[in-house]
Amino acid sequence: MNPWILLTIAGISEIAWALTLKFSEGYTKPLMVVINLIVMVFSLVLLSIALKSIPIGTAYAVWTAIGATGVAIVGMMFLGESSAFIRIFFILVIIIGIIGLKFTTP
Repeated sequence: MNPWILLTIAGISEIAWALTLKFSEGYTKPLMVVINLIVMVFSLVLLSIALKSIPIGTAYAVWTAIGATGVAIVGMMFLGESSAFIRIFFILVIIIGIIGLKFTTP
């Protein structure tokens, strides 16, 4: 499978990882803890497979950026977090950075 697709899925899994970490309420909700651990391992496995073809600096930056922007967007849409213009602006800057890394990596 294309390593960029795997990296994208790993990044999306990181969003789920972060959200289940929040909903585990300090690892006190057993179901959320189990889901968190499964998604965490899944995300890391996909990242490690993508690293066979994508340089680590690029892959790690893209993986964390997908997770960070995704969690920020979910937080704004569903968790009542601020959606101030400046916050959206900087999320867009991160997304532009991801696109730039994709197109400048052989």
